[in-house]
Amino acid sequence: MARILSARVERFPVRGAFVIARGAKTHVDVAVAEVVEGLHAGRGEATAIYYRGETAENVVAAIMAQADAVAAGASRVDLLGLMPAGAARNALDAALWDLEAKQSGRRVWQMLGLPQPRPLLTAYTISLGDPATMAEAAGLAKGRELLKIKLGCAEGPDGDIERIAAVRRAAPDARLTVDANEAWGGTDIERTAAALALHGVELIEQPVPAGQDALLDGVHSVVPLAADESCHDRATLDAIIGRYSHINIKLDKAGGLTEAHALVHAARIRGLGVMTGCMLSTSLGIAPAFYVAMQGEYADLDGPLLIEDRPGGLKFEHSDVWPPEAALWG
Repeated sequence: MARILSARVERFPVRGAFVIARGAKTHVDVAVAEVVEGLHAGRGEATAIYYRGETAENVVAAIMAQADAVAAGASRVDLLGLMPAGAARNALDAALWDLEAKQSGRRVWQMLGLPQPRPLLTAYTISLGDPATMAEAAGLAKGRELLKIKLGCAEGPDGDIERIAAVRRAAPDARLTVDANEAWGGTDIERTAAALALHGVELIEQPVPAGQDALLDGVHSVVPLAADESCHDRATLDAIIGRYSHINIKLDKAGGLTEAHALVHAARIRGLGVMTGCMLSTSLGIAPAFYVAMQGEYADLDGPLLIEDRPGGLKFEHSDVWPPEAALWG
């Protein structure tokens, strides 16, 4: 029986506004792929990587371009050769994982050879704003164990240090990581990292623009650096060696769980730590990432907390996210 592929755009409002160095969002459009075969249907969700020129609409078009291949039985591994890394392949890859799990009567974690999933500590994101606004947001979230602070303000690293100091005063017991979103190119990163370390910051994401990672050559940061925009999949991994100690794996960048799972192994071989992150997305998009996050040191899977999530989404309690139920995905 041939598989039938469909795809659509779905829109979800952001809770308040999500602000990073590149701008603010009030809603997120996600692409949803569905593959039906007989009595079973698999779903997958992806969020367009806007800084790579993706939109929800062209992601859906790229998914539907594979309709004939899917109907002919293309596998998840086949997709690695048929489609580039990106959101379209992620949504379709996830739909095929979900379909296979339903057809086999197994869960995806079993198919991956992982142990029984348990709740994971996840970071909670504090959007970029003025120090007082960020301190207020951190104060409201101070009961959470791990906060991820968006930085990259117009006034440069000194302004970001002021923001972190304000956040630390408001949330004195929280663990902190920061995301500079490529904003510190041409600045004294060693000095900035040392100042942030005084406030207990334990990881800095993407301090320099992607493609300008050579700016980190010879930099000795007292806080570990993680590559986000500079590392998408296994093909981009070797270029960051010696410049970063960690990578941020996002399924939309990697092009799906199949590649992301392989990327974890490749990173480990190279001695790199792993954070599993996400774009703004619903629980359907986060569910596959949970199984990658099980294998890393940091999980940043708070996307559904920042938007009006779909019904039947993941369970979040205190600072933890629970494993996905089969009714949601996988």
